[in-house]
Amino acid sequence: MTRTAELPVEGVLPPLDGATTWLNSAPLTPEGLRGRVVAVQFCTFSCINWLRTVPYVTAWAEDYGPGLVVVGAHSPEFPFEHDPENVRPALAAMGIGYPVAVDNDFAIWRAFDNAYWPALYVVDAQGRVRYHHFGEEAYERSERVIRQLLAEAGKDVDPDLVHVEADGVYLAADWPRMGSPETYVGYARATGFASPGGLALDRSRVYPEPARLRLNQWSLSGAWTVGGQAIVLDEPGGRIVHRFRARDVNLVMGGRADGGPVRFRVTLDGEPPRARRGLDVDEDGSGIAREERLHQLIRQDGAIRERTVEITFADAGARAYVFTFG
Repeated sequence: MTRTAELPVEGVLPPLDGATTWLNSAPLTPEGLRGRVVAVQFCTFSCINWLRTVPYVTAWAEDYGPGLVVVGAHSPEFPFEHDPENVRPALAAMGIGYPVAVDNDFAIWRAFDNAYWPALYVVDAQGRVRYHHFGEEAYERSERVIRQLLAEAGKDVDPDLVHVEADGVYLAADWPRMGSPETYVGYARATGFASPGGLALDRSRVYPEPARLRLNQWSLSGAWTVGGQAIVLDEPGGRIVHRFRARDVNLVMGGRADGGPVRFRVTLDGEPPRARRGLDVDEDGSGIAREERLHQLIRQDGAIRERTVEITFADAGARAYVFTFG
């Protein structure tokens, strides 16, 4: 096994008793975890940056257990991510069976002095934090740290690193060609809004579309109420339009507040996406939003250039939070 550089001690595993509930496990404690290597990862289930780490972290949990205990700390970004009955099926659908602390009060987040989704902290068998990584990537480096700490604890380690073939929403971003940042549509963090007259805060307004959009601008059409974190469509037929440059376009959104579905249709430069469709739309661009989550709208192959994506909603009640890209 190739040994990583000597790992400094960065602190100790803090208490985990701030969780509001636990999924897949009884509550865990630093004392109960002593003797095993622990990987704590902060997550929130609609975050594309975290989703792209899932195949690697779940592979570590499967391949290196029981010497390694992976612990998810689900610290929610959006209101719908606070409900354990939303979190539970979302994680189960991803095949996540390791313990997850539902950190609705951000108590564990603060105990680690964390500031990022995703964030990974690796703790040795003596309960000392020996490594951290913020964001995506660095999978091989992180795995080698886990292997080194397992070896230090006297655990047998397979000679080979885990093999991961990520696809779908889990596929790594095309970083070299991506030219669009995440774009929040709630007014608390909105950037790039281009409809004439600007955003009307917390009240319904009929928005006109601008004559054109520049790269990384977006607009609304129709009657919408723009809140701090989400926008809600008040009448059928409203649209969201975004000018972007990326392989993938994702939108965190959902159907009506009462759980009812909302039909939508996606176009790319005014045409059905066909082979460029994402996982959540048909070739003609049709889709249905129900539960609030990340929806993959566009996935392109080949040349990447500036394009315009348009989402038209056939039903009122659609809720949207943030565009992300890959």
